Amino acid sequence: MSITNHKRNPNPRKHQFPTPQSLSDWLSPRLPSDSFASWGIKPGTKNIHNLWLELSEGETSLADSTPPIRTLDVVIVRIISNTSKNLIESHQELSDGSIRSRSRPLSEKMKPNETVQSAVVRAVKEELGSVIGNDIDYSAIVKILPNSYRKKVEERVSVSYPGLPACYVLHSVDALVEGLPEGEFCTEEREGVEYGDCDGKELAEGAVSCRKHYWKWVDSDSVWS
Repeated sequence: MSITNHKRNPNPRKHQFPTPQSLSDWLSPRLPSDSFASWGIKPGTKNIHNLWLELSEGETSLADSTPPIRTLDVVIVRIISNTSKNLIESHQELSDGSIRSRSRPLSEKMKPNETVQSAVVRAVKEELGSVIGNDIDYSAIVKILPNSYRKKVEERVSVSYPGLPACYVLHSVDALVEGLPEGEFCTEEREGVEYGDCDGKELAEGAVSCRKHYWKWVDSDSVWS
C-alpha cells in the first residue's frame, strides 16, 4: 500500500460552534459531569479551548451522539538511529506547568488534505526543529523507509479529554532523520505553532499547550505502536 495514496479527509465537516462556550454548552449534557469538569484541571488534560481549536482547524470532528465521538487522523513516526535505537518522547512539559507522560514515538494530528508524507515532515520540523535547526530543507533530511507504512484504527477514551470517546485513525511509518543528538535531549515548541492556522488565534491563549518535549533513544522492543 503506497504512502502517497493516503490523505487526511480533504473535506472535514465544519464545526457548528462559534465559540468555546457554545461547544461547552453542547458537550455538558452529553458527557459525565465529573469527567468534563476535570478538563484543564486534572494534570495532563486539555481544556475546552483546545478542543474548539482542533475543530476550527479541521483536525478533529465530533459525532452528534451521546456521548459524542471525537475522530482524528494521527501520524506516528518511529525514528530509527544508526544503532537501531528508536526515539520516543518520554514526557512533555505543558503551559500550565503540569507534566504529561508519553513514552511513545513522535506523533502529530494530521490536517485536512494533508498527505502522510507531508504530515511526517511537518511533525519532525515542529517538534524536533529546535535541535535540528531552522534553515533546513526538512524534506531532504527526513527519509521514510520503504514498505513501513501501516494504518490501523483504535477506539479509546481520550487522556486529553476525560470522558470523551475517541476514534484514532493511526498512520505509522519508520523514518531516518538527520541531525538528532545521540543521547537524551529536550526540544521547545515555537510560540503559536500548535494553533497557528486558526482564525480564532486570540482564543489559543486560553488553551493548554506543550512548552517542552523530552526525548530518549530506546531499544525497538520497548516502543509503543
